[in-house]
Amino acid sequence: MSLLSILRRMRVRVLLGLSLSLALWASQAPAATPLPPAVVAALARAQLPADALSVLVVEAEGAAAPRLAWHPDRPMSPASVMKLVTTFAALDQLGPAYTWSTPFYFGGPVEAGVLRGPLYIQGQGDPRLVMERLWLALRRLQALGVRAIEGDIVLDRSAFALPAHDPGLFDGEPLRPYNVAPDALLVNYKALVMGFVPDVAAGVARIQYNPPLAGMELQPSVPLAPEGTSCGDWQMGLQAALELPTRMDFAGSYPAACGERNWAVAPVDYARFAARAIEGMWRELGGQLGGTVRDGRVPAGLEPAMVVESDPLAQIVRDINKNSSNVMTQQVLLTMGRERAGVGSWDSAQAALRQWWQQRVGSQGVLIVENGAGLSRQERVTAQGLARMLQLAWASPVMPEFLASLPVLGVDGSLRHSQTLVTGRAHLKTGTLRDVSALAGFVHAASGRRYVMVALVNDPRASVARPALEALVEWVVSDLAPL
Repeated sequence: MSLLSILRRMRVRVLLGLSLSLALWASQAPAATPLPPAVVAALARAQLPADALSVLVVEAEGAAAPRLAWHPDRPMSPASVMKLVTTFAALDQLGPAYTWSTPFYFGGPVEAGVLRGPLYIQGQGDPRLVMERLWLALRRLQALGVRAIEGDIVLDRSAFALPAHDPGLFDGEPLRPYNVAPDALLVNYKALVMGFVPDVAAGVARIQYNPPLAGMELQPSVPLAPEGTSCGDWQMGLQAALELPTRMDFAGSYPAACGERNWAVAPVDYARFAARAIEGMWRELGGQLGGTVRDGRVPAGLEPAMVVESDPLAQIVRDINKNSSNVMTQQVLLTMGRERAGVGSWDSAQAALRQWWQQRVGSQGVLIVENGAGLSRQERVTAQGLARMLQLAWASPVMPEFLASLPVLGVDGSLRHSQTLVTGRAHLKTGTLRDVSALAGFVHAASGRRYVMVALVNDPRASVARPALEALVEWVVSDLAPL
């Protein structure tokens, strides 16, 4: 028997032993342990009841008794910590090298630079079809000899079957990019980025719109505020009227003291965003269009003229967890549903995630999933179930990709502004909603041990819980003897 075969057998035995140990650990409710004094003091300062907190701290490897267990089997709203479940499930099922394809089809011959028929673009769920990649795709189309399209540009979104979406339903903020709906052809996250550049000599701030949107009247500049005006709440000072489907107006002014600033919004006509962006970019590149941009289906039998490939899933997961992107997470969840059932719907996506959870984590860990991103009042998970999943992730072949996707405490992502004494000692995902504050991931203790930490706060005052959660991280890093 070769050395490689022996090593493989040893790895299988180790993983089987770990799985059996984790199953035994998860089948028993961890014995309650008191909260560390620093955490208790921080909760008191925030006027938060200790019962609002659910915590589990356990070594990442092995089945040792939890270091800290506080209401670990209580179902809690996780907010964006739910993204850990969706992203690890995707890496585990699809693999870190998984990519999305966006094929382009010609509905007729290309003659003298003219496509004699429609152009079909078939979305298949790419979470990151941003403006730069779409621009390159359209340039590639021109390199194939297409300068003018005689027919329509037809957008095929049939890979996902989704109900109508109300972007203001969750929190009454329909123009916020975090509220946009997933889409089989998600262009630039359905976000319009407005860049404000002061021109003091002309007395205006010039506005650049990316991507360019066809069929919309976009104000090219806004007056500068009186000299000496501080930057302050510059967005409010613009007095923007963003609720009109075909216009963007500004009745206010922009302070020169702000320098160059960007403002991302989700236009109210979100259903037409991809059509407006694709037509706008095509015309900006000098392309001609004889028809319109509309929804439709690719006819059977056509072969792609070109295919745009996405970034690999490992990079997508990194973007999701570092920046807590809701719509990208939903794209990934719907893709799991599509891989399972042939079409991405909420039913197929939720079923895929629940089935994976049952197989990998088991029935002990409660999981209630709606969109997989945590932008939900219904989603629930227990600290016990999530901690077990993180232990499985630590032992997984995709652990390096998963770990690298998490924000580093005090360094980057959603944790870059954390004020802590243990900068760089934890890879953690944050979660914040009204009434919810959460942290979960891996903590690298001073002793060299690696801990899984899950901390979930559900309370009307959860917004002030962050100091208590950071005190918990510092306690884990210090590797104190159990209380």
